[in-house]
Amino acid sequence: MSEPNANANPQATPEVLDMDQVKIDPVWALRIPANLATRRQVLPFTRQNNKVLLACKDPDDDQSIQAVRRYISEAIEVVPTEPASLFRAIQRIFQDTVRWNGNQSEPVRIQFSGAQVEADSDNIVALGDEIFHAALIRQATDIHIEPTSHDLRIRLRVDGLLDDYRQFPVSVHIPLLSRLKVMSGMDIAERRAPQDGRFTLSSEHSSEVDIRTATIPTKHGERMTLRLLATQTQDLTLGRLGMIDSDLTQFEHVINRPNGLILLTGPTGCGKSTTLYAAIRNLIGKRSLNVITIEDPVEYVIDGISQVEVDANDKVSFHKALRSALRHDPDVLMIGEIRDEETAETAIRAALTGHLVLTTIHANSAVGAITRLADMGIKPFLIAAVSRMFAAQRLVRRLCERCRRAYPMTESEAQLLGCPEMKETTIYEQVGCKYCAGTGFMGRIGLFEFIPFDREIARVVASRPDETHIQKLLMERNAQDLLDDSLTKLIRGDTTVKEVATVISPF
Repeated sequence: MSEPNANANPQATPEVLDMDQVKIDPVWALRIPANLATRRQVLPFTRQNNKVLLACKDPDDDQSIQAVRRYISEAIEVVPTEPASLFRAIQRIFQDTVRWNGNQSEPVRIQFSGAQVEADSDNIVALGDEIFHAALIRQATDIHIEPTSHDLRIRLRVDGLLDDYRQFPVSVHIPLLSRLKVMSGMDIAERRAPQDGRFTLSSEHSSEVDIRTATIPTKHGERMTLRLLATQTQDLTLGRLGMIDSDLTQFEHVINRPNGLILLTGPTGCGKSTTLYAAIRNLIGKRSLNVITIEDPVEYVIDGISQVEVDANDKVSFHKALRSALRHDPDVLMIGEIRDEETAETAIRAALTGHLVLTTIHANSAVGAITRLADMGIKPFLIAAVSRMFAAQRLVRRLCERCRRAYPMTESEAQLLGCPEMKETTIYEQVGCKYCAGTGFMGRIGLFEFIPFDREIARVVASRPDETHIQKLLMERNAQDLLDDSLTKLIRGDTTVKEVATVISPF
């Protein structure tokens, strides 16, 4: 066999897709039966430019392509694919044994067979399994099951945004919710009052997922929301959060101090708990520590630490659990959230008595967290004495590095960010490609603002200043705030102006 021409035009050779790097859309992947995907080594994985993209081991295998066309009526574009990565993708999607751990004595095992399930009452179990499977494939954080006047809508929250998955006839609404209520340990006869439940889902190729369920009656019937709390922790490292190098070095230095209070703030869903978990993994990876966490709920299970879950009936409240935890000789305490004065006072006392306390609070900024604690009744001199670092955090979608496109910032965008001087600065926008399912984004990245407490900051905080006073001092020091971090990541090509504008107001 002759050697390939080294001088040949590289554009003549089509790109071979690496399915390990591709964001797979379950709406299309689950259209074909498992035996077809496995036998023929084909997988429809997204829709782009009005064509369904088909990963194929052999692009010239017309029989396999025609077999797929029987299940997909839209135009198909065949994409040459690296065989080993395609095999792994098909294994993940179709040959996954799913198990849920409910209130039964023995867990129920389900073999997912692929192909879309007909929405009739005889297939409700398989329909529920398909929805879970789709959520795992897309790495969704929530499943929304919403009845309307004419159908049942299923939506998945992926990277912070809600995506439509499928619509089903109204007739499957009650059977599907009854199935999920049984799994969650709810009362299937109760449809007029809100209920809460939980169960665990595990599989061979996906991490174990703790699922929290909640129902609420609406005009068109009960809706259900399922929160998926992945217990996999190998990706929970500080280096993956998106901190710039100087912030990462500063944060690692502070969390390695032996005592004090480290507090994160931001809206619900901005990644505060993920940052704290990553900090804990960093700490226990360096030395032996007694770490106790108090959470509602436990979002990630980490080996080597003690995790306490707050009881919804208040048998184990944050305050009660924290007081008890202090009797167990902890080196590090993580409190999921400071919600009231009692919890705040106990956390401050724990930090004063030689413990490192990691926690979160709801406030608009890191400076705002200082006044929020004061509003709860904590004396300013105590805040100053125990605080080591306050931080604010937001989450934005990360641009796909394979298809992002550079362009000069427009005048309107510069005005939107409150930085007119940045007009014509090179930033990036999303395009969409085979790897990111045409969205232009792959995952999310954090935006951060840090206030490290030194003697001067502590003195100012102890003197009962307002937010404006503290903010002025930070500006004099050229301290980086959320907007500054956002601008850095815009220039690096990590995210877009639109993403930043959705989470940060510069004024």
